[in-house]
Amino acid sequence: MSDDRCELLCIDFDHAEGLRAALPEPGELAARAEGLRALGDPTRLRIAHALHAGDELCVCDLAWIVGASQGLVSHHLRSLRSAGLVDSRRDGKLVMYRLTRAARALLATISAPAAEVDRA
Repeated sequence: MSDDRCELLCIDFDHAEGLRAALPEPGELAARAEGLRALGDPTRLRIAHALHAGDELCVCDLAWIVGASQGLVSHHLRSLRSAGLVDSRRDGKLVMYRLTRAARALLATISAPAAEVDRA
């Protein structure tokens, strides 16, 4: 038998059922996983950090800040938007981008200093 499995079935039903009931719904977990996948790309994560620091930025500014072409940044912004992590608004000839509340929460979670993660 493998070392990563119990040798006998022993479920603390009340405790396990309470934890099971407290889990987020499958749709919510799927949305969170999609957001984490979107932030799993270094360029998209860099764009998200720039938006977090700059609050609201256009593609031109983002391209300069992250050191990538406007076309590449636009591509990544579309991915972030489809994952629900970025909103945009038109301001004349500019399109301004900002992080959603969900993106800010994900960034806060994954940006915690290692000491805080170790304590958890």
